[in-house]
Amino acid sequence: MKILDEKPDALLKRAVRGDEQAFLALYQKHQSALYRYALRMTGSQWAAEEVVQEVFLVLIREPQKYQAERGELGAFLYGVARNRVMKHLEKTPRELSLDVMNADGSAWYEPEDPLTPMMIAEKRERIEQVREAVLGLPAEFREAVVLCELEEMSYQEAASACGCPIGTIRSRLHRGRALLLAKLELLRDVPRRASAGAK
Repeated sequence: MKILDEKPDALLKRAVRGDEQAFLALYQKHQSALYRYALRMTGSQWAAEEVVQEVFLVLIREPQKYQAERGELGAFLYGVARNRVMKHLEKTPRELSLDVMNADGSAWYEPEDPLTPMMIAEKRERIEQVREAVLGLPAEFREAVVLCELEEMSYQEAASACGCPIGTIRSRLHRGRALLLAKLELLRDVPRRASAGAK
């Protein structure tokens, strides 16, 4: 039986006893999803890395906090990540990095495209506007959009990760989508920056 086939509870017990392979298996299974969530919520690669590190420190230092009868290990880890993200957002000024990043944290580059430079510039501007609009949502609505739309979690999975009822997630997602749409509609009506070039 491969180590990745073991149940999370068994892997966690082994990891707490110092089994590096068990810890590595848990880390590999959950790290990338937690990182993407934290990156999309904070807009900062550095903050996302810190959140993931703190989540796994809690898991190893305080394994008793995870109670299998209350839910899956992945949901527990999202809950810890969520708490760390919310603390980060509370103490962070609104000036967030909006660098376009891949899910793995590396810089994103526009692929070779037959589009004209003007079309590429407009496409980049639209992507940037969407990123700014998502980061501008209130945290609870942003979280619902990130989990359900970007991470493609089900309502049940998102509710479990946030520790709230499914109805709350649906409501937050509906409100988040509406706010996002309103923000993007407003941006569409703003005159292009290029036309403001004549001073």
